[in-house]
Amino acid sequence: MSKPELWVIAERRLDHVEPTTQQLITKAKSLAGDQFKVVTILLEATTDHLENELTAYGPDEIRIVRDDRFPTATDAEHADALKQLVDAYQPNSILFGATITGRSIAPRLQAKLQTGLTADCLDLRFDDDTLVATKPSYGDNIMCEIICPDHRPQMASVRPNTFVATPATGDATITTATVTFHPVDRLKVTTARPVVNTATTVGDANRVVALGRGAASATTIDTATKLAEKLGGRIGVSRPLTDQDRFTHDDQIGQSGNTIHPELIINFGISGAVQYLVGMQDSQTIVAINSDSHAPIFDVADYGYVGDAQAFIAALLAQFN
Repeated sequence: MSKPELWVIAERRLDHVEPTTQQLITKAKSLAGDQFKVVTILLEATTDHLENELTAYGPDEIRIVRDDRFPTATDAEHADALKQLVDAYQPNSILFGATITGRSIAPRLQAKLQTGLTADCLDLRFDDDTLVATKPSYGDNIMCEIICPDHRPQMASVRPNTFVATPATGDATITTATVTFHPVDRLKVTTARPVVNTATTVGDANRVVALGRGAASATTIDTATKLAEKLGGRIGVSRPLTDQDRFTHDDQIGQSGNTIHPELIINFGISGAVQYLVGMQDSQTIVAINSDSHAPIFDVADYGYVGDAQAFIAALLAQFN
């Protein structure tokens, strides 16, 4: 008798696999044990070979659907293709990255399947064949365990960088599947002006300049943005700054935002509430600048400076000049 399938939906970013995919494969392998078969679902163009970026992480199978329209397909078109695959193979559970794309496709698929979806998870486990998904709730004050006991497949999206991608032994079986591509009418947009640079995300950046309530002035933000550019990094923010028009939830670091592990993070004007610290405390090098010498951020910082954030940023920028 074949094992029930645990799916990881591979996400494409430009010409590569989005790194959360490999992280989820690693987690899925640890969850599966001898009970489940880990299958990575990959929708790609006929000339792509994105599966080469996945085999080293040890899924049992990489199931590929090829169509030259997938690289530019809408989220609705991706969800439709996945619905056809679910109908054909009947997986037990499906995992998505809680990326911008994953957060869009997963609920569309959930609506088509009329099943449960636990979004933005921080941990996963199985009780027999029931997926138990852990996520923050009630203003991030408590952690909830959520199950979907009556419907299959069970679905969850997981925050990027919650798990660490680890290469695994074993050869993945490469198979192909077919779906009928159903084009969706697209809205025509004449003008598009993004609020922030979306070429990458704060979760992908190796260097992060993080801003909090104590560095929220327009002047400080402008100067910090220049510093991030000089460092080849990206701006991240604590929750209060997401109220500003120039930042969104995707820029937020912390329990209700992104969990990040950059090589370097420089924190300006961030006191270090526990909800923020859990999202960045595993960074390789942590630098903190705050006018309050008793700020909790200094407890996790490798280097600290008590003083004005704007003055420190300006002085650091001057070193580049």
